[in-house]
Amino acid sequence: MKAKVHVTLKQGVLDPQGKAVQHALAALGFDGVNDVRQGKFIELELTETDPKKAETEVEAMCQKLLANMVIEDYRVDILEG
Repeated sequence: MKAKVHVTLKQGVLDPQGKAVQHALAALGFDGVNDVRQGKFIELELTETDPKKAETEVEAMCQKLLANMVIEDYRVDILEG
C-alpha cells in the first residue's frame, strides 16, 4: 500500500515561503495570483495490507513526526496496489 500525506500550514499561520513564491510569480508576470500557501508532500510505501490499519498507522506518524500539530494540518490518502 501507499500512503500520500499532504501537510499544510493551518489557516491564520503566516506563510513566508508562500509569500515569497507569490512575489516571485508576480515578478515573472503572473499577476493573477492572490495568495500562495506552501506545504509538503510525503509518500510512504507500507507493508500493511489492511487499508484501515494503514490509515491509523499513518495518522499516528503524522501526529508524532510528519506534521507539527500546533501550526500544521494534514490529509492522508491510502492507495491500494
